[in-house]
Amino acid sequence: MIRAYIGLGSNLGHPLRQILDAIEALKHLNNSQFVACSSIYSSTPMGPQDQPDYVNAVAAIDTQLTSFELLSALQQIEQTQGRERKGERWGPRTLDLDILLFGNEELLSDILTIPHYGMKTREFVLYPLQELAPDLVLPCGERVADLTAKCDRNGLQAISDKIEP
Repeated sequence: MIRAYIGLGSNLGHPLRQILDAIEALKHLNNSQFVACSSIYSSTPMGPQDQPDYVNAVAAIDTQLTSFELLSALQQIEQTQGRERKGERWGPRTLDLDILLFGNEELLSDILTIPHYGMKTREFVLYPLQELAPDLVLPCGERVADLTAKCDRNGLQAISDKIEP
């Protein structure tokens, strides 16, 4: 089994419900075991500001899937929950599921980058990730705690408690 960390985000179609439904879907992912999910957070949009605030979390799963199989499964969950891919970067969405980390794998392909390319600077990733794994060291050797200490919260606030299996 490989430990994977998944970033969850939504700002359309009842965002909190979208995140809770996605967590339930992760609990039933084939060849995988749900470990935990961070608290759920409210955050301001990263891109255009003329969109609703986001609801974010980070989940940990142990999986026997490959990173590409996991990506496919996550995209299926997104599609089931109404995600429409419009090619708009940082625009509003019903659900966004990103593989942040997949064990110590480092991968750069046309469809998947691991670790996730923006995770080291995004408060809505770092704070929930540190909550789940306070001693986590990234494949590059950087500690999540050190990255979080340098990252402004930008209004990020918890709106729920950590979710256990």
